[in-house]
Parts: sequence; C-alpha cells; structure tokens
Amino acid sequence: MDHLDELRDLLARHARPDMSTAIEGVLISKVERPYPPSPAMSGSVMALIAQGAKRIGLGDRVYEYRAGQYLVASVDLPITGHFTEATPEQPAIGLGLTLHSATIAELLLQAAPGDLPPAGSGAPSGMAVSDAPDELLDAAIRLVRLLDQPRDIAVLAPMIKREILWRLIAGEQGAAVRQLGLADSSLTHVARAVRWIREHYAQAFRVEDVAQRSGMSVSAFYRNFQAVTAMSPIQFQKQIRLQEARLLLASHPNDVSGVGLRVGYDSLSQFSREYRRQFGAPPSQDAVRLRGLTPSTAPALV
Repeated sequence: MDHLDELRDLLARHARPDMSTAIEGVLISKVERPYPPSPAMSGSVMALIAQGAKRIGLGDRVYEYRAGQYLVASVDLPITGHFTEATPEQPAIGLGLTLHSATIAELLLQAAPGDLPPAGSGAPSGMAVSDAPDELLDAAIRLVRLLDQPRDIAVLAPMIKREILWRLIAGEQGAAVRQLGLADSSLTHVARAVRWIREHYAQAFRVEDVAQRSGMSVSAFYRNFQAVTAMSPIQFQKQIRLQEARLLLASHPNDVSGVGLRVGYDSLSQFSREYRRQFGAPPSQDAVRLRGLTPSTAPALV
C-alpha cells in the first residue's frame, strides 16, 4: 500500500460528520457528493486531499487540488468552494491542519542559516497548491495513526504537527508559510488589515487609513493586499459583507432590509443587486433556501 492509499483508508475510518478529531487543530473531511459552490472563510490552514478533488475561487483566481496535492491558505480569506469529484463509492477525503503563526515563528528561529531558501520580494499569494512530497504524506499518516492510540496523542501529536509545519516551511509553498511566522513580513501586514476589515466590515473606510494601520505606504499596501487576497480592500470588504448577510438571513429570513443595513448597505437596491450577483438569487429567495441549514465553522478548504 502506498502513502496515499494508507492515508485515505485512515482518514475514511476516522472521519466524523463535524470533521473534528481528538487532535487539536486537525480536521478530517469525508464528502459523498459534489455540493454546489458555497461561500465561506478559508481559515489559515493546510488542506491535503487523499481522494477526490476540490475547486476554490478567490477573487478572480481559481485553485483546483486533488488526491496527492495540498493547498495552503496563509490568511483567512473569503472564498467560494466545492468538491468536484465525490460519490458514495469514492467519497472526497481530506486532512486539514490549522496553521499557527507562533509555532511557525518558533521553527524559523530554530532553523540554521542556509536551511531555508532566500525570501522573495513582496507578499506571496495568500493561497497556493502543490504536489505533496512523500515526506509530508508520511508525517500525515503518522499523525492520523495516533487516533488509534489516544494515550500517545498528548506527547506525540505536537511533535508530528511541528514536523508537518517544517515540511511546509521548507517546501514549495514555504514562502507564504514562512511569512506567516515573521512579525514584520508583508503578509503579516496584510493579515493585520484583513483582520481589521473583518472586524469593521459594516463601516466605510479609506484605504489610506487602513494602510496606515497596517504600517505600509498606500502604494505598497494596495499592491501587497491585491497579491495576497486577489482583491482590492474595497472588494474584500464587500465579500465579507455579503457573506455576513447570508449568515444573518439564515436566522432572519423575513428581515432583508434590516440585514442589509446591519452589514453596511444604505441602499436596499444595491444590497439586493450585489447579493444576487454573488449568490445567484436575491436575498429574499436565498433566505428561503437557507432555512434549516447550519453554517459550518470549520475551514472550507478541507
């Protein structure tokens, strides 16, 4: 049995409906049919697919990854995603690992000079796909095997998660992962802006003010924000507003105008127009479809 087959079988056996596992920060997904594309936040996560395929839309970019590939999201981004290959006989199966900047920073401090490739200029994309090397698959298998040995999880899981992070740091997408652990990197400055916009999505802002909060010049901020998120700051805010509106409509389906105002729209017609463009139906119709659905809090990449 090769690495991918073993990982697939382990994940299939331990998959739960809510994707949770007994290991902190580790998720397992098992999907038996290709659902329609749905909006969500990516989380800062590594998602490794053992069977099936998934497509993610971020701004004007499209990412596809399938069995034997992993995707890294180094910033929590508004995305639209769905599995494109999943059946009851061959479900889509994947492993997710939350990325913590503090652990990445610690590993960077431990690395000897010359262990890592030189850093590139500018901010890397906040999302990227690569083929998973055998070393990464082997570490993932050993991590999931711990679910069969619960007494070993507390001691061994942190070590194996650090090994996986090191494989990511030193791997093809290492530039983005490394910047996640650097306090003064371009990616960290953009992530600071992303957090501020998410926390204040309902209020208007000037790009100049957000750039100042992020510690960057306006030109550098705009350039790096676009590189990381595939969107302008204003487009990013609109995505957050519309996603928050959709969550609110699930519990307040008869208050379309109130929801529009809560997420920052002064014009109901503009809210309805942009909502329909994003989700394919006006808010009132979409609210009917949303009834009874429970939004997932898990990263949408896995």
